[in-house]
Amino acid sequence: MRGCAGFDRLTTMPDMAEPLLDRALRASRRLRVNGEPRAHYVICGQDPLAYWVVRALRGSEPQAGRLRITLIVPGRQRSPAPDGRDLPGVEVIRADRLDEHTFRRANLAGAAGLALLHQDDVGNMHAALCAQEVEPGLRLVVRMFNTGLANGVRQIFPDSAVLSDASIAAPAFVAAALGEVAPTHFRHGGRTLYLARREDVRPNEVVCGVADTRDPQQDLVLPTDDRAADVVLAEAAGRPVGTELAARKLARARRRRRPVAMVLRAIRSFATRKIGITVILLLAVVGLLGGLYANAAHVSLADAFYLTLVTTLTGQDPDTAKGAAEQVVQVILNLAGLALIPLITAVVVDGVVNARLALHTGRILPERSGHVVVVGLGNIGTRVMAQLNDFGVEVVAIDKNRDARGAGLARRLGVPLVVGDAAEEETLRAASVATCQALVVVSTDDGANLRAALNGRAINDELRVVLRLFDGHFAERVQRAFGIGTSRSVSYLAAPSFAAALLDRAVIATIPVGRHALLVTEVAVAAGSALDGRPLAAVGRTGSVRLLAHARPGQRYDWSPDHRMVIVAGDRLTVVARRAGLNALLREAAPPEEEITPPVGTPPLPRETEE
Repeated sequence: MRGCAGFDRLTTMPDMAEPLLDRALRASRRLRVNGEPRAHYVICGQDPLAYWVVRALRGSEPQAGRLRITLIVPGRQRSPAPDGRDLPGVEVIRADRLDEHTFRRANLAGAAGLALLHQDDVGNMHAALCAQEVEPGLRLVVRMFNTGLANGVRQIFPDSAVLSDASIAAPAFVAAALGEVAPTHFRHGGRTLYLARREDVRPNEVVCGVADTRDPQQDLVLPTDDRAADVVLAEAAGRPVGTELAARKLARARRRRRPVAMVLRAIRSFATRKIGITVILLLAVVGLLGGLYANAAHVSLADAFYLTLVTTLTGQDPDTAKGAAEQVVQVILNLAGLALIPLITAVVVDGVVNARLALHTGRILPERSGHVVVVGLGNIGTRVMAQLNDFGVEVVAIDKNRDARGAGLARRLGVPLVVGDAAEEETLRAASVATCQALVVVSTDDGANLRAALNGRAINDELRVVLRLFDGHFAERVQRAFGIGTSRSVSYLAAPSFAAALLDRAVIATIPVGRHALLVTEVAVAAGSALDGRPLAAVGRTGSVRLLAHARPGQRYDWSPDHRMVIVAGDRLTVVARRAGLNALLREAAPPEEEITPPVGTPPLPRETEE
């Protein structure tokens, strides 16, 4: 009985039992590498952002054996886009609810960090509270559209970071829409640096070359010769450049609206095409009968036209004295009148309804020129629309749903919203795509995005198209086949910042150049590493890594270091690099890799489990 009472007390006090269980799991499941715990990160997501964050995590750890990744995904894959569940070496947990039970199955107790990457602010907040019950001291990275909640999240979870992939990626879309380089700027080592075209800055302001974008088929990033780069990192000199300057020019060049064109468009939208064709055919029949009536009654065409209309619309008294041909025409005209009067009524009713709908959905808009059309008012489209509006650029938005996420903001900003399918030519013409500056297509459907882009090009073959595509290989094929040279992946651009926040590392800046994403970061050189004792010249690699600045321990940054200088332990290297080049540099700057020796009897980690 005493044993049963003890069991009852244990089962009725879960708040006391669970911490004991968590500590036991934490102690038993941590693999150790020479006495150091193996870092464990849990990722929760179901879209390409989760996929790219997992890839960035795996690539950013110099000693891959020290890193363990668990990915929690829904039971069923909800889109054909990759979400990371097929990446090798990643433990996958299938679960449709992010609660304490799911997090314990993922061994969250003792984990180094948790990333909540679902597109649901409230859902991510609930999941964070559940995770805190399992592991109170967890490093937390939360994806949120409403970054205004960041301060509240940090009060609840002190060791947390709130990021918005839309906010991170939107500037690249805005810059591409205006035909400029991405508006990247950051402060480091006492300097403010920004991305610009070489022609927009003074030669003494250039810090280093970033890319040669003059070849429309391929962007050459980090070329050997800095002078070959037309896109550079420059030191700020207090002058507006890049996107801001382009937006000012565009706002000044905007032409006035044409009210006459607006009236003509309203007339065209008054009735549907079917009713219009029917009316035209019926009037043609009446005109033909009028000609026959003139011949039968031996009257002039003007009199015949008058008599025909009167007969058709009001009828005519029968007259047996008329000839047979005239009587036949009169009967047919009366029958035509029976069809014409209801048809006129239908045209009026249909026209009024269509006009009201067109006004409500934005299909009757003034003709515009030099504006930017944004398709899709989801997370990224809303950010792009708001930033363009902040720059003073006129925007017209298109979305299938009148209650889309950004529809309310569009109304507050006075941005016209066309409700319709952007893949249809009529919808694009309603937004004046033929005379716009650029078409930014950022919905979440790759197929719909491509159709809208191709229809926009069909309307205006000189149109600048900025296309959002999730599949990078598909984007490259689209660029080659259709000449749409500006495509972006929000997840690809944002993933490095999420991975760095999860690892508690600081990515100073992310620089999008075409299909590439360059990272600016600082690398510390460890004692005994491959870089220790080598010259600074060993850091740079053509097309991969470029050294920006070097600092000895406790000293200031040298922005023009002698590349013959020998690297010593504790040195800090500020570099701009592609992802693969940075990963290789991190491996060379890390301590010598030691062999992983898991404890005897530790079972292998499962590849995948299902609930």
